[in-house]
Order: sequence, then structure tokens, then C-alpha cells
Amino acid sequence: RLLPLLLLLGPALGPALGQGLGQTRFICTSVPLDGDVCAASALGTGSAEELKGTVLQLRETVLQQKETIMNQKETIRELTAKLGRCESQSVLELPGEGKGRKGFSKNTMGDLSRPAAAETLSQLGQTLQSLKTRLENLEQFSRMNSSSQTNNLKDILQNKIDDLEKQVLSRVNSLEEGKLSPRNESEERGKIESTLTSLHQRISDLEKGQKDNRPPDRFQLTFPLRTNYMYAKVKKSLPEMYAFSICMWIKSSASPGMGTPFSYAVPGQANELVLIEWGNNPMEILINDKVAKLPFAINDGKWHHICVTWTTRDGVWEAYQDGTQTGNGENLAPYHPIKPQGVLVLGQEQDTLGGGFDATQAFVGELAHFNVWDRKLSPGEVYGLATCSSKALAGNVIAWAEANIDIYGGATKWTFEACRQLN
Repeated sequence: RLLPLLLLLGPALGPALGQGLGQTRFICTSVPLDGDVCAASALGTGSAEELKGTVLQLRETVLQQKETIMNQKETIRELTAKLGRCESQSVLELPGEGKGRKGFSKNTMGDLSRPAAAETLSQLGQTLQSLKTRLENLEQFSRMNSSSQTNNLKDILQNKIDDLEKQVLSRVNSLEEGKLSPRNESEERGKIESTLTSLHQRISDLEKGQKDNRPPDRFQLTFPLRTNYMYAKVKKSLPEMYAFSICMWIKSSASPGMGTPFSYAVPGQANELVLIEWGNNPMEILINDKVAKLPFAINDGKWHHICVTWTTRDGVWEAYQDGTQTGNGENLAPYHPIKPQGVLVLGQEQDTLGGGFDATQAFVGELAHFNVWDRKLSPGEVYGLATCSSKALAGNVIAWAEANIDIYGGATKWTFEACRQLN
């Protein structure tokens, strides 16, 4: 066990220490813990050269360690720079980051990844099938009315559908073979959607011939594609309401999530009253941005009747599917009245008053008999609506009628069939 001891050796001890440190030598030597310091100083004078060598060796070691530390710092800087580039690139690639849902607008409901090519093709296939069904209905109508003009139009439209099917098949083959670039894929999708919109309009014009033969509420809206431009707007706004019942017939098999059947926005609050099913979440009702999850199971491509009732007192709500109550709760925006003078849209979720639509949250499917009351319906009244009873009431705030709805972007109107199937 040795204790390093620093000894000052100079020409003289005592007063000589004050004559300046320039003439002083510092020698590092080892002394036993119980040894004599003076004796050690005498030994130190005899091994000066050895000590000098040790000092030089230590200095070299320190320089080597310093060089190693500098190299490690440079490596750390390089890795930090690379990590920063990776992080910035990953942020840019995250869907929905930075821009919100469209441009730089406020994103009030979050975002989802854009639909893949396979999903787009599936939607186009469903649209074509929907058009075929409508043409079959028109064919039955034309047989009953023996209209040669209707038959000629039907044949023209059938040929257009056949051409579209060939285009879709061609897109499938191109995607499978990897021949279709993202730019070409976008251009092809635009062309087909434009043709579909034109085709929808032609069929709608043809179906107007049936309007005189049906009641004003016997129609349905069809939203065949997940877009940000297909929607319907209710001409009348909602009054201030301290309770409501909202009921409708709905049909969809879209995935993931059927989207937004309706949204009601008021100045300063885009989510005043919204029904939405987006992503893999269950359907939700939003009131003033407060959320309740609804226990609906309706995404099976079949017609279902749904109702949601609510009262501001304690925020009590009930959910009905096909005439049966499936869920209830409370504390949903309690003591918050539904505000008046807003915009009621069918088929899209609003980020701004009357706009700010996002295709990822658009409704895909069919919708009919959207009615709104300013009170809570009884279970018997809800059951009457779900069974298409002749005594079923129309909404006293919003009643389902063609004259009350404006349609935009290629969403279409045609005869509602669910109640006829039930009866």
C-alpha cells in the first residue's frame, strides 16, 4: 500500500520556497503509509530520470485518450445528424401530420390512411353493381309502361356499364402486373369517376319518370364512392333543441367503417351533432364534441333501421336497431342544448360550417327516411318506424321528403325498396 507524495525539491528549503516557483522541480514518488517522508525525498533525487520517463508516458497516454474522445464525439455528431434526418423523414411520411385533413384546415375528427388501390377497385365494383340494380328496376318499370324511349335509354346505359366493367378489369390487370404508376393510377381513377358521375346523372334523369308514381318520401340516397364531393344537404336547419330523436334506414358494407351518415355544424362548433363510424371504431354519436359509442351491428350490406334519442337533462341517450333498444347511457353533453342556425349534411363530416369534407370519413352506402324530432320517441313509435307501419310518424323538425333535400357531386336519388320488402 503506497501513498503518492509530492515533494518539493529546490536549492534550499524554507525561505527558498518564496523566491519563485520558476526554479522549483516537482517529483512524484511513492512512500509507504508508515514510511519516512524525508527518507523518501532523498530516494526521489536518485530516480529523477525514471520519474521523468513515467511522466512522459502518462502524458502520451492522456493525449491518446483525448484523441479517442474527439473521435467518439465526431461519431456521435454523425449519428445524431443521421437520426435527425430519419426522424424528419418519418414525420413527413406520417398520414395526416402537418396538414390536418385537407390543406391546412383544422382536423376535428382525426385522419385515416387513404384507401389502397384494391379498396378503390372494390368500391368501383360495388358502384357498378348498384347501377345494374337500378337499371333492372328501370327495366321492370319500362315493361309496365311500354315506353320505347325508356328502353332505348336503358340499352345505352347498359352499354356504358359494360364499358366501365372492362376499364375496371383492365385496371386490375395493370395493377397486378405492376404496369400502372401512381400518376397513371390517379388519372385512370379520375376518368372512371367522371364517367360514373355522368352515368349516375343519366340514370337519375331516367328515374325521374317514376317520380309521379311514388309518394314524396319513398326515395333513398346512394353514395357509391368514398369521395369528398358527394353529399346531400338538408334545406332546413335545426332549431334549438333540448331533446331529439333521429331515425333513418341505412345500408352499407364499406370497410373500414361506413363513414358519416350525417353531421350538423354550427358557427364555432363543427361537431355539434354527428353520427360517424370511421376506421375500426364502433359507430359514435357526438354532441358538442362529447362522444358516446353506439352498439350497432349494421355493416353487413343489408337494410337496417336505427334510432338515437337524447335529452339534455343528465345527457340520457338510447340506441335502437331494427326496432329494438340495443343500448343506453347518460352524461352525454348534459345540459347542453343543440344550437340552432347550423348546416345539416348527409354523407359527409364537416370540418367547417358546410364544408371541409374528407374522403376518408365520407359515408359509403345508401340512406333513407332520415327524420328528426325535438322530443324522445317512445319504444312503440320506434318499432312502428322500423316495421314500416302505416301509422309511423314523420319528423316534426326534419321530415324525409325530396323537396327538403339538395344533392351534390353525383350522389343519387332513387326508389326506396326496404319497406316494400318488409311488407
